[in-house]
Amino acid sequence: MSLDTMDWENQRAFLAVLQGGSLSAASRQLGVAQPTVRRRLEALERSLGTALFTRSPSGLAPTDAARELGPHVEAMAAAAAAFTRASSAGPAEIGGTVRITASEIVGAEVLPSMLADLRREHPGLKFEVHLSNYTQDLLRQEADIAIRMVRPQQAALVMKHVGSVALGLFAHPAYLAAHGVPKSGADLASFSVIGPDRTADEVRAIAAAFGIQPQKLLSFRMDSHIGQLAALRAGVGIGVCQLPLARRAPALVRLLENEFEHHLPAWVVMHEDLARVPRIRATFDHLVAQLTRYCSEGRTASKSALDGSVSAESA
Repeated sequence: MSLDTMDWENQRAFLAVLQGGSLSAASRQLGVAQPTVRRRLEALERSLGTALFTRSPSGLAPTDAARELGPHVEAMAAAAAAFTRASSAGPAEIGGTVRITASEIVGAEVLPSMLADLRREHPGLKFEVHLSNYTQDLLRQEADIAIRMVRPQQAALVMKHVGSVALGLFAHPAYLAAHGVPKSGADLASFSVIGPDRTADEVRAIAAAFGIQPQKLLSFRMDSHIGQLAALRAGVGIGVCQLPLARRAPALVRLLENEFEHHLPAWVVMHEDLARVPRIRATFDHLVAQLTRYCSEGRTASKSALDGSVSAESA
């Protein structure tokens, strides 16, 4: 088999093994039998004339050739997915599939209601939402629209700054009733504090914000922001939360408002080539309007404090 006639299914099998680290993981991802994955991978290796993986105690380890080829196959997979989305609706129809990437918290807690509103207006729309705290590459068509908390630096992007999301320190009322209320940042060492486990940037931010080493401050550690929010709502301890989210049930009580407030700037971004695609444009404009409103909720809460804060501080 020549390189010109190489089967895309063989390359998909290679990418699945590269990402999953084993034939079984690739089999689950592709929805085919494990021997089929092995057969496709072996066919690709014969075409290339080189081995792509070696066996290791932890599974299949990629060779230097595999690591070099990986980014190219990833780009092809992203382009194939983008092709499928582009063909999911007519050129003038507000329908079809839109792929959105956002952080865990925004994707799980903020976007669903916004996208539900948009689907009620345009029932033909479908959404793929990728949750990750790492940025997807819009230039490589890994997503159609991105919600980012860092200003994009790439060219050829259309971006709209929608405001800043305010963050504060919060706790469940039941936790404060049982353990009291910290009067200053220094008091936090005596409380159960929720925070990151191994995410280096966030660990450093905690240390800088409170002047206390994380290993001495944090008693509940988890790198998942969704997990941290769940622990906060369950009354495990004190943690960081977006102000608009803290107002939702179960309502959380804000603490140390004068000592801790952080702001995350937010952008809605798409590739400039997609700006005239009806389904992308409609989704982009809707998210800009809704996220601008969401950020303004944080500013309102920041100025007036949340209901329950005063009573908690006096408890």
